[in-house]
This record gives sequence, structure tokens and C-alpha cells, in this order.
Amino acid sequence: MKLFVALIIMMLFTSCITKKDTPIETEQTWKGKGFTYYASGQLKPSRSGVGRYGDNYIYAPNIRFPLAYAPAYINSQVYGIGGQFGPKGSLCDQRNYQYPWKDNYCEKRGHTMPLCRGGKGHQGVDIRAKDCRNSKHYAVAVEEGVITYIGSYSVKLRGKSGRTYRYLHLNSRSLKVYRGQRVWRGQKIGLVSNNMGRTKTSIHLHFDIKQTVRVGGRSKQVYVPPYSSLIQAYKRLLKGRP
Repeated sequence: MKLFVALIIMMLFTSCITKKDTPIETEQTWKGKGFTYYASGQLKPSRSGVGRYGDNYIYAPNIRFPLAYAPAYINSQVYGIGGQFGPKGSLCDQRNYQYPWKDNYCEKRGHTMPLCRGGKGHQGVDIRAKDCRNSKHYAVAVEEGVITYIGSYSVKLRGKSGRTYRYLHLNSRSLKVYRGQRVWRGQKIGLVSNNMGRTKTSIHLHFDIKQTVRVGGRSKQVYVPPYSSLIQAYKRLLKGRP
């Protein structure tokens, strides 16, 4: 009888432990639930430009995702809801904070871009954090390196790989780095905001990668497509191995 009672007590105790741990496990798996993305170079909407469709090369292998936590959403700030050329509405519309991801490298912009059709386009991709709260979500270093530049709303990181990573629209008052500082992979840089000097923009992080590649038979330092590298990095983040 005593043995039976002891077994019952042990079962109840084990049950309580399982129930207590469940919410944590649910939160961890929720971050990866439903992650989908359009192919690299497949710009949405199609009128937003012509991307490097089919270029799935990982230009920056094994980098950390540039935002500290998931979920995050890569999509157009210009052609999204509330954007300059997008459907009318709020920039904080919940539809801007949904999967699937949409590549926007080479989107119609005025920047000189040798790897984009016509030689002009968007230099990187725009990333929205978990939600539309201003100055609440940290951008982090994607690899170990040195901070080489800090502007009014931009930070440049020179990685050990030789690549240069640029972070735009950070809250300048939130920066936790300084020029010349060596940073480690995953170190906090600053908070995502809508800072663009006197020009209005949405709350997002513009992230781009500059490295030396062969263009037209010559080696040039150019902005390369970051989308496939970020997909790889985000999958690691979702699995808890950033």
C-alpha cells in the first residue's frame, strides 16, 4: 500500500514538472513555426524591379542573423503597405509583419549597382523586427570584426572575413559601439528605428554586404546579394544555434 501511494505521488510530481516546462518549449518552437520565403531575386510585387533570380550563392556563409531575436520579416519598405509606392495604409500594418519573406535586393532605387539589371538598385535588404515598436529591438554583429564607421543613422562593421556589413536606420542614441571598437559575433550594436536624418522612413533595419567579387572579368568591391545568406542565418537562429 505504501509503495502504491509513493508511486502515485511520484507520478503527480513528474506531471507537474512537465506542465511547468511546456510553455518554454512552446515559445521556442513557435519562433520557427510557418517560416516561408520566396526565391532569391523574386521581387514582390513584380513591378518593384528585377532581382537576381536564381542567384542562390551564399556570399556570407555562417554569419549570424543581424537581429538579436526572431521572428523577423524581410520585405519591401517602399512597396509594402504604407510605403511610398505600396498600398495605402499604416507602415505598422500587421500584413507587413508576416511570412513569407520577400527579397528586395536590386529593387528599383537610384544607387549604382553593378550586379543589378540596368546598373542601379537597392544595395541590400530591409528587415522588420518582431513588431512595429520603435527602438525596442537590437541589431547585432553578424561576425567578429571592427566598427569602422558611425554616421548619423548608420554603422559599418568590417568582419574578419574581409566583408563590410552596413546597418542603417539605427537609433543613434542607442548605439553600444564606437568607431575602432572590436566586437564579437552577436554583440549588440544598436536599436532598430526609423532614423534617417531628416528623411522619413519606416521602422526597419537596412542591412547590406560589400565584398570583392568578379564583375565583367574584373575584381570589384560591390554590394552583393545578402538574401540567401540571411535565410541560412535565420534558420540557425530559429533552431537556437545562431
